Amino acid sequence: MANNNPDSEVSNEETLKPRSYKTSGDIDVPDRIIDQIIGQKEAVETVKKAAKQRRNVLLIGEPGVGKSMLAKGMAELLPPEELQDILVYPNIEDNHNPLIGVMPAGEGRNVVTNYKVKAKGQDERKNMFMIAIISLIVVIGFVLQQYLAAIIAAGIVFLALQQMKPRSTVMVPKLLINNNKRNMAPFVDATGAHAGALLGDVRHDPYQSGGLGTPAHERVEAGMIHKANKGVLYVDEIGSMQMKTQQELLTAMQEKKYAITGQSETSSGAMVRSQEVPCDFVLVASGNLHVLEGMHPALRSRIRGYGYEVFMKDSMKDTPENRDKLVQFVAQEVKKDGRIPHFSKEAVAEIIHEAQRRAGKKEALTLRLRDLGGLVRAAGDIAKGEKADYVTVDHVLNAKKLARTLEQQIADRYIVQRKRYRVFKSEGGEVGKVNGLAIIGDRSGIIMPIAAEAAPAQSKDEGKIIATGKLGEIAKEAVQNVSALVKKHTGTDISNYDIHIQFLQSYEGVEGDSASVSVATAVVSALENIPVDQSVALTGSLSIRGDVLPVGGVTGKIEAAAEAGIRKVLIPKSNMEDVLIEEHYREKIEIVPVETLSEVLEHALMGKGKKGLMDKMQKITDMVPKGILQKPATN
Repeated sequence: MANNNPDSEVSNEETLKPRSYKTSGDIDVPDRIIDQIIGQKEAVETVKKAAKQRRNVLLIGEPGVGKSMLAKGMAELLPPEELQDILVYPNIEDNHNPLIGVMPAGEGRNVVTNYKVKAKGQDERKNMFMIAIISLIVVIGFVLQQYLAAIIAAGIVFLALQQMKPRSTVMVPKLLINNNKRNMAPFVDATGAHAGALLGDVRHDPYQSGGLGTPAHERVEAGMIHKANKGVLYVDEIGSMQMKTQQELLTAMQEKKYAITGQSETSSGAMVRSQEVPCDFVLVASGNLHVLEGMHPALRSRIRGYGYEVFMKDSMKDTPENRDKLVQFVAQEVKKDGRIPHFSKEAVAEIIHEAQRRAGKKEALTLRLRDLGGLVRAAGDIAKGEKADYVTVDHVLNAKKLARTLEQQIADRYIVQRKRYRVFKSEGGEVGKVNGLAIIGDRSGIIMPIAAEAAPAQSKDEGKIIATGKLGEIAKEAVQNVSALVKKHTGTDISNYDIHIQFLQSYEGVEGDSASVSVATAVVSALENIPVDQSVALTGSLSIRGDVLPVGGVTGKIEAAAEAGIRKVLIPKSNMEDVLIEEHYREKIEIVPVETLSEVLEHALMGKGKKGLMDKMQKITDMVPKGILQKPATN
């Protein structure tokens, strides 16, 4: 059974003991959403505290790490007994200012029903009176044998009475918010909502004049802030919301009530403004780090001052306990989907292996579980199509091919097109050209050919490094650092040269400094006129001391190189434990760990001039005092 005590210290893993299972169907799935959240213990505890005190929360993290689940889980923790029904009444004195009534949940519908019963009785009495009048006219006409005149007179009287009859229905209030039979606090997802949907609106009425229009109170529509009253309002990517709307949201948060008016100035609804409507909600806003740039400072200050800011984890340690959490995750996804079979223990193990791969670093498991859930469902669909009782390892492996991301599909197409048009080669040698490696999306590797050319400097003062290929700021800085590095390690004075560096067909742009090893190799090759082995691909960041530093996405890069026919790949030595390539790639490619630029050049360069360059670099290294090449001591 699920643990329903929010303050309990007993973990789900200790209760479920998933290591003893045969299929994911043997795992009990917790009933509460808050207990289904994987790997975000600190965030869960913070949300529990926030729910207890009704505090606002800002969740920052990568997509798919559980931000929306946390918000839904928070709604479960709020007390449902405080829920209210909200009614909007006509205002006899001012039709454009409807009145607001608040009462406990469930009573609103009874009030509206009672009003409708009274209005119906009133209408029936008025209709009986009208029928009696018309009948009398008809009888008199027939007695006087004035049949046509009687019919015409009856019609005129009917129309006159219809116009004169007061509309009793205008006195019936509108049930704006109905929380009848709701057993938990509301959760309202306002992500991407425009101002009218978020703050409420008044519908336009083209027949607002002459007594033919719809009464103002019936045109009032509740906003999401009102529907979230006593519950949770969730807004993802809140920084993309217009500043004006954020200001209004802040006002609603502070005042806990917000009047509804027409959002369009050209609408008849702009003439209507209701009394203030309760909107005592808890705001859970979310996004990645960039969302903070678009947030209204006062709104963030409000959250920070009267709530919590939480940075979500995108991975967790690879431990037996955390693997057990992923077992629970698979069981949850199967139950949530409701249309796919359960997973065998071996199939679950393959999902866990994929979680290791997607973490992108050693001894870690990814927490971007939305994407991992897509793999679970894809494997389940394949098993369902085969009418299998359980999802097997083969189903998961086939799902990896079927459920490839757009970035992976684009990467595959890049490799095919670039090979077809000889943008890069996987054999032979070329001066000044290197097969760099890059990542598109989260983990999809591509070949990034880099070419360098050295030409006499056009400036009398010094040469320049000119790079093309939509470089980001970090990438530009990495390219500029190469000049000092090359001069230091090769002894070549590049001030007499203009170095042209081109990231071939990099229409999508280049970010980060993971190409600095490749750039340095291309520049050295161009300056020294020594070919680069085209069967080798490179990735890594360079320090100004010539050390090869770790980079991200090495697994995806290596697999892309293997797909492209590359036979050897150079990666930072510190990234070796991050490598989790698929089994069928292991025989296709050799992985060489490197620590210095010298090691990179030793493996990447080829031809007669290679030995002379390496000897020159060694002499330069020997001439430099050892203390200079070491990190400075800290006081």
